[in-house]
Amino acid sequence: MVEEYKRMAAWAAVEQVRDGMTIGLGGGSTAALALERLGTLLRQGQLRRVVGVPCSQAVARRAAALGMPLVGENEVRPVDVTIDGADEVDPQLNLIKGGGGALLREKIVAQASDRLVIVVDYTKLSPALGTKRSLPVDVVPFGWAIQRAYIRSLGGEATLRTVPEGQPFVTDDGHYVLDCRFGPIVDPEELAGLLAARAGIVEHGLFVGLADEVISAGPDGLRRLSRPGGLGS
Repeated sequence: MVEEYKRMAAWAAVEQVRDGMTIGLGGGSTAALALERLGTLLRQGQLRRVVGVPCSQAVARRAAALGMPLVGENEVRPVDVTIDGADEVDPQLNLIKGGGGALLREKIVAQASDRLVIVVDYTKLSPALGTKRSLPVDVVPFGWAIQRAYIRSLGGEATLRTVPEGQPFVTDDGHYVLDCRFGPIVDPEELAGLLAARAGIVEHGLFVGLADEVISAGPDGLRRLSRPGGLGS
């Protein structure tokens, strides 16, 4: 049933796409359903002249297979609307993202977007970021263990993300990812600033004040959560 909730949220977001738009294409299972829907509408001729800006190489491959025109990595441009997923959403529509490891590119595209629409199933809604999910932090490989110690000084416990074979997970940009357990994060903006100020930390998965709308689906149907309304339906 959760898969159906994801589809409901994804399709509702795609309804905002218009002919001629540049669309940010996020990752994750729910955003993937939005991408599939966009591909269907393009093939049927219900959408025209839409160009995608993929947030990862994996998304770019999926979009190309669906026949969606894409901008090149060196041609990223302002985006009309980005449809992306999230690992956790708080009542202020702040997000934790980066479960797939693409948090750096996802944030670049989000900040280049006129509108960021997040699609999730109801299980991703949370009273506070960090309650359900760890926080991904993108770091350069050099000195990564120093960053683990720094995160510990901030009250977190960081684990280097690895692939099944045991080697470090490597992002599209050649970085490592630390998955950091903080527990409920009282002040996401403050923590975001502390992480951003640290040399060697390239980006973090706190998306504070970036989401314009969160579309959530669950047993009670669709909920459209818009700033500043919080988790009101």
